[in-house]
Amino acid sequence: MTSLQGSSILILGATGGLGRHLARQLADAGAQLTLSARSMTDLEALGIPGQLVPADLTDPAAARTLVATAVTTHGRLDGVVNAAGAVAFGAVADTSDETIEALWEINALAPMRMLRAAIPSLRDSADEGRAPFVLTLSGVVSEHPTNGIGAYSAVKSALAAYVQVAAREVRKSGIRVIDARPGHTETALSRHPIAGETPKFPTGLEPAAVAQRIIAAIVGDERDLPSSAFSDVPAATSQMVPTDEAETSTGAHPAVTMAAQMPLEAAESAPVGSAVGSAPAPAAD
Repeated sequence: MTSLQGSSILILGATGGLGRHLARQLADAGAQLTLSARSMTDLEALGIPGQLVPADLTDPAAARTLVATAVTTHGRLDGVVNAAGAVAFGAVADTSDETIEALWEINALAPMRMLRAAIPSLRDSADEGRAPFVLTLSGVVSEHPTNGIGAYSAVKSALAAYVQVAAREVRKSGIRVIDARPGHTETALSRHPIAGETPKFPTGLEPAAVAQRIIAAIVGDERDLPSSAFSDVPAATSQMVPTDEAETSTGAHPAVTMAAQMPLEAAESAPVGSAVGSAPAPAAD
C-alpha cells in the first residue's frame, strides 16, 4: 500500500473537471500538493491548499520548472498526476496540421517531457524508501481509436505506448508509472475543443468517482488502469451535452460502449496549453 499522507504530489491540469477532483481527494488524503494550470485565477478559485504554479505546458521548460518548484516547496517529489489535456473533433480528412500539432504538444509531448523531467526526483524518493509514481490519462481512445476524433486517438495512443515503455524502464528504480484509460467522463472538456464541433454523446462517468478509482489505484499499488477497471464507476446524474438515444454494440465492453464517441479528461476552462478555437494558443505565460 502507498501512503499519501505527507507525500509531495504535482498535479497538472488541476483546474480541470477531473483534475480538480483528483486534487481535492489527494488533499483530503493528506498529500502536499503543487497545483498547476494555465490560469492563476482559476488555481486560486479552487481553494485547495498547495503551491500554485501557473504554467503553459507547451513551453519546453515548463516541466523542469514545475518539478523544481515542487521539490523546493515540499523538499521532495513523490508523485506526478497529469490531468491536463485538449480535444478536437472532426473527420481525419478535415483535421488540419495546426490542430494535429496542437493536440500532439498538449496531450503527448507535454506529459512525455514531464515524465522525463520527474524521473531524477522520483528516483530520490524511491531511494528514501517511499513509493513514487507517475499517473497519466491516455483514455479509452488509446485502446479503441474512435471515428470523429482520429487525431486525438492517435496522440493518446502514442502517449500510451511511451508510458508502457517508461514503466518497464523505471520499474527497477522503484518508480511506478500508471496509465489510466477511463471512458468518457462527464466534464466540460468537450465544450472547449480546439477544433470542430461537439457531437452528441451518451452520459459519461461521474468525475468524482473516476478520480476516486484512480486514487484507489495509486494507494493500492496498481500498475495499470484499463477501461475495464472503470466498469463499476457510475454514470453522472446529468449531462454536459444532451444526446439522443445512443446505439450500442452488443459485443462491446460497457466502458467502450460508453466512450464510443468521446475522450476522457476534462477542463472547466480552456484546455491547458490551448485556446478555444481552431488554432493552438501561443506558448507563453
